[in-house]
Amino acid sequence: MPLQNRINPEGEICYSPARGTLMGNRGCLHNDARQLVSRSKRDAWVTCLLTFKNRKRAVMSPGNYTELFFLDEATALAAGHRPCATCRRDRYDAFFAAWGVGNRNGAKVLAAEVDKQMKLDRAASQRLETASLADLPDGVIVKHQGTGTCYLLRSAKLHPWSFAGYGRAQAMSTVSGPFVILTPVSTVKALQHGYRAQIHGSAT
Repeated sequence: MPLQNRINPEGEICYSPARGTLMGNRGCLHNDARQLVSRSKRDAWVTCLLTFKNRKRAVMSPGNYTELFFLDEATALAAGHRPCATCRRDRYDAFFAAWGVGNRNGAKVLAAEVDKQMKLDRAASQRLETASLADLPDGVIVKHQGTGTCYLLRSAKLHPWSFAGYGRAQAMSTVSGPFVILTPVSTVKALQHGYRAQIHGSAT
């Protein structure tokens, strides 16, 4: 039985045997029996490399943070996570630079400020609905209101999301809305101002 530690684009913590390409951290969310008891224990939701400086971890060790796993960075961003400053420093710097341009008119931003805003943006009530996807940047993930299917936007096409990878792409014009934009508003602005989400190979 797989552990409950895979994240979908809505930020839910799920069971899946599929492997991810990034790890994440929201604090210690599990008990000694490796059962989930919380959805979050910190404002800073980050994404980390699967391997870093030969560090070894036993997944869901008692008292340690809960290792969460994502298909790719686009999924992590949709779920409300951002790059870690330690193991993904180059991605952290690029994200914060684009986030500052998109959300603060180019001003330098601190992690606490970004994390506070992203926490607000993660609320389901803050997700925007739209009938048109034309103005959204690559890397955004949306959910179709009628079918519940999540799609990655890339090169004017919709790629259906799953824990195992993306399905066959469809032209945006062939799928009518409405949609819910899962990627938080402030992160969408970062994507609009130069940040490029890392995408799972199944979509490329």
